[in-house]
Amino acid sequence: MAQKTNAARLLDQMKIPYELLTYNVDETDLSAGSVAHKIGFPIEQVYKTLVARGDKTGVMLACIPGNYELDLKALASASGNKKVEVVPLKEVQPLTGYIRGGVSPLGTKKKYPVFIEAEVQEKDKISLSAGIRGCQMILSPSDLLKATNATCRMISKKAPAAL
Repeated sequence: MAQKTNAARLLDQMKIPYELLTYNVDETDLSAGSVAHKIGFPIEQVYKTLVARGDKTGVMLACIPGNYELDLKALASASGNKKVEVVPLKEVQPLTGYIRGGVSPLGTKKKYPVFIEAEVQEKDKISLSAGIRGCQMILSPSDLLKATNATCRMISKKAPAAL
């Protein structure tokens, strides 16, 4: 049985249904592709959460499909910033309370604006980190949008295929 994380407790409080899936963590490969393979989900349904900072609005979270990369210009436009940068790795834990490979848009130390790739609405279920490495939450995109009060916009582009 997976341990309850802040993200899971938040969904419990909101009476939002979800499922927790655990998997063995490989510290050398924390990629969405690795997670997708381990939980048996298509990579397009495994979402990764990135921590970014805008020049006007400050810290925000961006949730994008595992096979996509963040489009900083699109995120800047969606969030009302001129410029957005992904925060340095050393700032992720102090800002969110989560470590790399375990960042969830739910249950962060402080509530940040959340932006989710628009195509999430075409999926019936998605997977994202439950707040710790080795544990994914499966839930409906509409429930995730409700729980995070997220903005849906086109904020990412398909990553070039690995050779």
